Amino acid sequence: MKRLILLLLIGSFSVIAFGQNERKFVRHGNKLFLEAVKDTTRLDTTKFSQAEEEYRKALNLRPGNDQWNFNLAGAQYKQMQFEEAERKFEELAEKFDTPEEQARALHNIGNSRLMQQRIDESIESYKEALRRNPNDLDTKYNLAYAQMLKNQQQDQQQKQDQQQNQDQQNQQNQDQQNEQDQQNQDQQQNKDQQNQQNQDQQQNQDQQQNQQKQQQQQTKISRQDAEQLLQALQNDERDIQEKVKKEKAAKARRIRTEKEW
Repeated sequence: MKRLILLLLIGSFSVIAFGQNERKFVRHGNKLFLEAVKDTTRLDTTKFSQAEEEYRKALNLRPGNDQWNFNLAGAQYKQMQFEEAERKFEELAEKFDTPEEQARALHNIGNSRLMQQRIDESIESYKEALRRNPNDLDTKYNLAYAQMLKNQQQDQQQKQDQQQNQDQQNQQNQDQQNEQDQQNQDQQQNKDQQNQQNQDQQQNQDQQQNQQKQQQQQTKISRQDAEQLLQALQNDERDIQEKVKKEKAAKARRIRTEKEW
């Protein structure tokens, strides 16, 4: 971000009053940093890396210099080493004495956290920076930007939740419809089965009735047949009686004949 670059340059130009060797390394590091910043078409991580090396050379000669460590953290940030830059800025925020220096470090902590998508934490860092320097327009701008991102994130999350709830509701409705369809299908199937059973029972009853009718027709004797049968039986009975009478008459003759003897 441009606002982070401005803060870094202020820190860089405030350290030229030291020894010749340190000044040489810092001056060379600042030159590389400025050249990389001027190229707005791409992120020249090579020159930022070279600037970091120069700052480390100066720190090897004068360890613990807060301003050079601040520039070093800025070079790490520009190389997208956001976690390393954040830790360095946090150390410096505790070491700096003036509210302005602390606010500057906190501002860059907010930038490092924002680049890591830790929006809520970045907002808190910007607020802490403004508590120490309420008039810093860059920090106000970044705070507003982070809050806008948070609102967008919340809106997006809300839309996702609403869509998820809608999808769940649609799925529930679909499941209920499928369940209702299955119940209707089962009911229709049961109804068809019952109708088939009733039809089978009716067919069985019809068959039984037909069989009974056939049996009745087979055993039923017409009136004429019955009269003929009765007449035949009567004729048979008369024949038998005639036969019996003849046998009795013949027997009586034999008996009389025997007596005459």
